[in-house]
Amino acid sequence: MEEQENSQSPGQESSATRRAVNLARLINEDCNRLLELYIERESLPSNKSSEHGPRLVLGGVSPESQSTVERVWHHRCALRRLLALLEQQIGWEEEEMGLDGDGEGEYVEVRRAVKVRLGHLLHSTLVLLEVAEGGQGSDHLGPDHDCTQGTDEMDNSSSFKMKIWTHHLLQDLIHWTDSAMKSLQVLHMERTGQQEL
Repeated sequence: MEEQENSQSPGQESSATRRAVNLARLINEDCNRLLELYIERESLPSNKSSEHGPRLVLGGVSPESQSTVERVWHHRCALRRLLALLEQQIGWEEEEMGLDGDGEGEYVEVRRAVKVRLGHLLHSTLVLLEVAEGGQGSDHLGPDHDCTQGTDEMDNSSSFKMKIWTHHLLQDLIHWTDSAMKSLQVLHMERTGQQEL
């Protein structure tokens, strides 16, 4: 079974890479919408860019010194860390603010979609990495070697600090899903020779 999964034809691999790119694009759109809904709900200033403010998850090695496969692994590592932080944030909102998924409408729906789709992206990206490595698995790349933590401590000492932390989390999700999408596009182009999806 493992041999079958890791011996995909070029067409199957191309299709899987295309789906991963499209999924990353969809998650990025969802994250942008989630940030809009959060800003609206919390009456925060809307002029903050996703490229400003402290990063909860920092990059490691510069992209120029990495192969495409290493960059994809790097993005997967960052997104895995952000998924864990999102799950913490959801738990905090459910416990402290009573947002159990039934009373906040679109915000909770989009947040749930981001969480579920991010899990799917992490799984499909792992499969792509294993295929790219010829079935050897991607463990030798070091799951956490290039995914350093920024200021990811959840500061729930006050409601205000938690709101600011959540804002940074959503900004990071936008940044990393966009960056992952771009790396996956490069991987797709390398595998197929196509210029764009």
